[in-house]
Amino acid sequence: MVMKKYMKNYNKKLNILLCFCLAFLTSGLFADDKILTLGGKDGWPQFAYNDGVTFTKGRFGFNAVTLATNFRKVNDNTDLLLDFESSSMKDVSCNYDIVKNELVRLDECVMGHNSALSRGRGKGLTLKGKPGTIFGTEGNPGSFAIEFWIKPSVAENGEILFSWNSSRTVNEYVMYQMISASFANSRIEWNFKNIFDGYRQNNGEVVLTSYSTIIPEKWSHHVLVFNEETGLLEYKIDGKTEDLKYLTDSGHERGSIFQPVLGLPNDIIICQSYTGCIDDFRILHSLSSDVKTGYGYNSESISSLTSEKYDSYKVTGAKFITNPINTVPGALIKKIETVQNVPSQTELRYFIRTGDNFFGWTENEPEWIPVNPGVEMKNVSGRYFQLACELYPDGDGKVSPSITEIKVTYFEPSLPLAPAKIKAEAGDESVNLTWSYSLDDTTEGYYVYYGTRPGEYLGLECNEGSSPIKVGNVNSVKLTGLKNGAIYYFVVAAYSKFDNKIIGNFSDEVYARPRSSK
Repeated sequence: MVMKKYMKNYNKKLNILLCFCLAFLTSGLFADDKILTLGGKDGWPQFAYNDGVTFTKGRFGFNAVTLATNFRKVNDNTDLLLDFESSSMKDVSCNYDIVKNELVRLDECVMGHNSALSRGRGKGLTLKGKPGTIFGTEGNPGSFAIEFWIKPSVAENGEILFSWNSSRTVNEYVMYQMISASFANSRIEWNFKNIFDGYRQNNGEVVLTSYSTIIPEKWSHHVLVFNEETGLLEYKIDGKTEDLKYLTDSGHERGSIFQPVLGLPNDIIICQSYTGCIDDFRILHSLSSDVKTGYGYNSESISSLTSEKYDSYKVTGAKFITNPINTVPGALIKKIETVQNVPSQTELRYFIRTGDNFFGWTENEPEWIPVNPGVEMKNVSGRYFQLACELYPDGDGKVSPSITEIKVTYFEPSLPLAPAKIKAEAGDESVNLTWSYSLDDTTEGYYVYYGTRPGEYLGLECNEGSSPIKVGNVNSVKLTGLKNGAIYYFVVAAYSKFDNKIIGNFSDEVYARPRSSK
């Protein structure tokens, strides 16, 4: 019974000891794993590169990276661009000045981040064109296009979306001119009065009317284009031709073209008496040489403007790259984990690259390595790393993926322990240093630091090299070439077997004064 009781107590103590050892080994095994979080509650850092991404509300109310909606960019053929991204409602091309504004900026939009609301009273937005603009210059404007998105509230008869009024003198006769776009019977009607030189039909009036009815509370894209090379005046809604007319003497694509000629410069008015939202109002000229940047055009004929499909997101996707992230030399990247939303047909692709010094990195060097969230990585190490992500919408450009958080798990090698029991013994123009080996298995070797002042190890005169001297995995060294009578101070530090740039803490400082043996 006594032996049985003794064995029971022994087994109990042995189990406690084994549990303690297991806990110790486990804690040692994972003690150097670090987790870096991008996004989430700490927010996203500034990106080194950002092409087509923005932020929205993600999981748990935190900011999430998502595709930015499409938006217009100014190019040499932009006559006017109102993207409503600025509270001042300014013309982004700086070609038109605001005379009067009664529009209100909204977060709701179909392009970019903001649109404008017209509340159906007053003058809407009045702009004055500078010399050289279509409506700020007298004469032939050539090819032109007027383009916008609208979301009307009611689409009442007589509501005016766009208007310009002026006059032109022909043979001492003052001729009234007008361009307008207004609602009529739930459709949009474009009216050009005395705009096309020589056109006499219908008393010089050209009217284009949409075939489709305009549906309230629904966004639609509108573009009206005149091509000076063919004489075609065409109106499209959501990429579908609604009405067209050839301004030629034959009424067809062949014949003499009635070119537009504008009279005295005058203000243009947008959203006069219109109730609803408007977004990305743009006027272009000379479209045949337009330059494609982002969502513009490149060496396309004028028909490209009227046939292009307008997606909420660029179907070619977007990309962001983080700034280089500093860890320690020898860091080993293990895996990334993400909090993300990837709807059907959308996709997220992640990449990583590492190096010991990010200076000199180029777009493709070091090489980007594809990574999958939650999958362990192998042989991905370096003091610095960068993450990149490509975001792709669905095929219709209507749905975007998003990333709320990225967690990077990496192994950070521990600093090797400082050597102990360091001793310095003076000799003739030399000093013998000895120390005890570091009590850990991460040490690869040792550096010896020396100098002529306490705490300052800037020595240069030693035959073995300037401070610090890499002496390898030894526990003693003789330093020669020192000055007799001068005092020298020494410390020793271990460097890691993971990377000799990982250097541990200094040992205790010792000193010695070399002396002649004679």
